[in-house]
Amino acid sequence: SQVLDTKDVQVFKVTVNGQDAQFAFGEKHSFKGTPLEITFPKELRRGQEAIVEVSFESSPNSSALQWFTPEQTSGKKHPFLFSQCQVEFF
Repeated sequence: SQVLDTKDVQVFKVTVNGQDAQFAFGEKHSFKGTPLEITFPKELRRGQEAIVEVSFESSPNSSALQWFTPEQTSGKKHPFLFSQCQVEFF
């Protein structure tokens, strides 16, 4: 499994390498947010890469999330979301 930090987001679906994965939120922390624990559908081998896709919706209270409109990106075709948060392991 893997744990990601979240804050004020609603998660609808998580996939790992194209397969549905189970997920659950942990206990909310005052400044770290709420941990999102993802249980991989298959155990990975050491060194094996995984593509984790999280379908979510942010809220006005979500911190450190910023959006670029398509016009603000180099390709000018798709919006872009980025986070200024740091990776933290629990």
